Amino acid sequence: MIQPVLALIAWSMVMLVWLYARRVPLLVRYALNEVRLNSSDAVRRLPPQVQWPADNYNNLMQQPTLFYALCLGIHVCGVSNLDLEYMAWLYVALRVTHSIVQSTWNITTIRFCLFLASSGVLGVLCVRALLLIFR
Repeated sequence: MIQPVLALIAWSMVMLVWLYARRVPLLVRYALNEVRLNSSDAVRRLPPQVQWPADNYNNLMQQPTLFYALCLGIHVCGVSNLDLEYMAWLYVALRVTHSIVQSTWNITTIRFCLFLASSGVLGVLCVRALLLIFR
């Protein structure tokens, strides 16, 4: 159960690099062009496509924390099995896909469906783990 956790953490780092690669050049350009520009003004002036990776990185710091805790709990309790591992990897795949959609096209309907699917997988993973641990 540790591999999916590490994979999603590594993906979060990819998104961190992506957000800086998109933001920093424009922020530097704004800072050079306007002497009295504060950081919140600069961020508000960024095009939406530049802000999307940052929004996604923030999303990766929210619900996936439950995933990390759940997977580590499963690992510590020693109840991992193939079904749980497949669900963990499915969750990671859905979150990576969600990141790509949000950071490129940002089509809300697709993002929402991916979020619902990943939430459902996380819920099933939680219930299955609880049944194994408290049986």
